[in-house]
Order: sequence, then structure tokens, then C-alpha cells
Amino acid sequence: MLGSLDCMHWKWKNCPTAWSGQYTGRSGSPTIILEAVADYDLWIWHAYFGMPGTNNDINVLESSNLFSNLAQGIAPPAHYVIQGKEYNMGYYLADGIYPKWATIVQTIQQPQGRKKKYFAMKQEACRKDVERAFGVLQSRFAIVAGSARFWKKHVLHDIMTACIIMHNMIIEDERDLYAPIQEVREAPTPEVDMVADETTRFTQFIARYGKIKDKDAHIALRNALIDHLWEEYTNSDS
Repeated sequence: MLGSLDCMHWKWKNCPTAWSGQYTGRSGSPTIILEAVADYDLWIWHAYFGMPGTNNDINVLESSNLFSNLAQGIAPPAHYVIQGKEYNMGYYLADGIYPKWATIVQTIQQPQGRKKKYFAMKQEACRKDVERAFGVLQSRFAIVAGSARFWKKHVLHDIMTACIIMHNMIIEDERDLYAPIQEVREAPTPEVDMVADETTRFTQFIARYGKIKDKDAHIALRNALIDHLWEEYTNSDS
């Protein structure tokens, strides 16, 4: 699990009148969307900012570059085994609005049975990391907590980027450097064999993108995680 994925709306008070229609969503006020991925210690690994507030999380995901490296075959390798099956793509935790892709694991709406209820509880508990990251970001920087009072969109982009960078600097500074590390291993350098033929490269790109959007792989991964978590729970001392 690489982190938790979600979106946050930043109110744009001085949005130009000509743009207010496309930036005004359900809140009734113009907003700009920030898509982010955060982990358990609130470090923000991915940030995509600038989509108008009328878009939903699916539109933002389709527009962002979250899976661009993975689709191009240049993402760092991720290999792990769940229930005896090997996987080579990491995944993010998300809420129910996101699509059923192989790289996204959602919770279960109205789970039936103890296994599914336990999985939903664990997934929703971990997914709150990104909500906490948004809350900490807004509490640290009043300019993000309040309404944006600038006219130009690129200025707002620079402000949000600067706040995220400083947020990560604070997280890095406050980390416990003396905490015991259970396992240490160096991340291997991704080996990329670029094919000279443009047609072959495009075909490989389409194939990798199809694997990312594989609904059957999404369901299989979630079922494997349900069984894995339940086995850990039943084998624990609690």
C-alpha cells in the first residue's frame, strides 16, 4: 500500500467572473481542487493542483499524472505476495467514488460478515491519513485554510506547492530518527528498456494502461486483502 488518495477543495474568493461557472461546484463558491497522496506519517507523496471545482474526483484522477510513470513503464518496481499470489503494482486506498482499478483499493459499502466488516474498518482507518494530512496542512498555513484572495491561477499553484514543500520539510524534521527500523532494504533502480519502434512502445503503453484499469484485478486484490487481514486478525493474540 503506497498511501491514501483523496481530493481537497480550496475556495477561490477572487475567481474571475468569466471563470466562476466552471469553478463553482456543489459548495456554491468557486474552488480549485488539490489531489494528494499521503502516508501514515502525513508525508505528501503526490500533489496535483489546479482542476476547477465542478470536477469530481474521477475527472481529477483521469487528468492527473498519478499513474503516468506506471503506464510508461518507468515507475519504481513494486513486488509483493498476498495469499500466495505475486503482484507487481502498488495500490492506493480511496473512497467509494473512485473507479475500480487494479491500483486502487476501496472500502466495502455495507459489508456483510465479520471478514468484510474487519477489512472495511482497517481500510477506512488507514484512509484517514490523507484527510489528516489535509487538516494539518490547513492548520499550519492559514493561507490554505482561508479563501484564496489572488487573481491569477499560477500564483495559487505556486502558493499550494510551497505550502506542501514546507509541510514535508516539517514532517521530515519531526520524524523520530532513532526509532527502531524493522527491515532495511535499498530500492532497486528501475530497469527500463526503451523500444525504438514507436508502434511497439505505444502498444506496450496501452497494455500497461489496461492493466491499471483492470476491474477483475481490483476485485481479486481486494478479496486477497480481505482474507489476508482476517488471517492476521484470527492468528493474533487479541
